[in-house]
Order: sequence, then structure tokens, then C-alpha cells
Amino acid sequence: MGQKSSIDRLPEDIRERFYELLRDPRVTQLEATRRINEILAEDGSPERLSKSAVNRYAQRMEEVGAKLRETREVAKMWIGKLGSEPQGEVGKLLNEMVRTLAFKAAMRAHEEPDDVPIDPKMLKSLAISVYRLERAATENAKLEEKARKRALEEAASKIEEVGARNQLAPETIRQIREDVYGLI
Repeated sequence: MGQKSSIDRLPEDIRERFYELLRDPRVTQLEATRRINEILAEDGSPERLSKSAVNRYAQRMEEVGAKLRETREVAKMWIGKLGSEPQGEVGKLLNEMVRTLAFKAAMRAHEEPDDVPIDPKMLKSLAISVYRLERAATENAKLEEKARKRALEEAASKIEEVGARNQLAPETIRQIREDVYGLI
């Protein structure tokens, strides 16, 4: 395992100040590095940030930010396309995304060398997540089936109502129910 970066080794309050400086578009990386090194010198700390460490950190954060922005855009696109009803297609999509992430995390843990222990908390979290997803998917399927049956029953009721109003023969109404709606 590699050592912590010089940024990760900063005291919490100075690290927070560093993050603030990096988020400020008016402050360059060089300026942020200079200011943090001044603060470290005032505190008597032997630690110093290098320009390359700050640049590596900023690039890493930009990559993370880009992935986050891309994920948000994809989610917006799918929600716009499918609607925001949680029991509908979006819920199924999100379930599948979380399952995929859990699978990838499990595979990554499996691919680690044998001398690297697998974090039991991670395994527990994965197991609980998959269990909850499966339970939610089952519950959603039951709800969808109930809604489908209710819609068919309403349709059958309408057929009988319209048939009676229009004086259709009971045999004709039964035939419509069977042929159009698959109801017996």
C-alpha cells in the first residue's frame, strides 16, 4: 500500500482551507500551493505541498467531477425518457445499476491478491444492498401485477356496462372480453 499524499497528510483545518482555495476559480493552483505552504510555515509544520502534488490532486478531482457530471447527465436523460415514477422503468434501471456496481465491487475484491483481506463490512453492505434490491424488485413486480389486474377488471366492467347500454348479447360481451382482453 502506498503512502498518503502530502495533501491527505495535511491537518484537517488546513486541508479544508486548501479545498476552498481550489474551488475558487480566481485562485490558481500555484497560488493555492503558495498560500497553503505559507500557512504550514506559520504553524511550524515541516510539511510542504509541491506543485506536482497539487496538480495531481486537482487532476484526480477533475476526473471524479467529470464522472459525476456524466452520471448526472445519464440519469437526467433516462428520467426524462422514462419519467420519474419510482415503481416504473426508472426504478428498474436504478436497481440494475446498483446490482452492476455491487457485482463490480465484488469482482474487484475477488481479484485482489490473496494476502489482501476482503473488508467484511463491505461484504455485509453488498449483501444487504442486494437483498434489499431483490426484495424491492419483487414488491414492485407484485404491485405491477395488481395494477394490471385492476386495469383489466376495470376494462371488463366497462365492456359489460357499454354492452348492456348498447343491448349487446351476453355472448358478444363474453367474446370481446376473451378476444380483446384475454379475460374469461
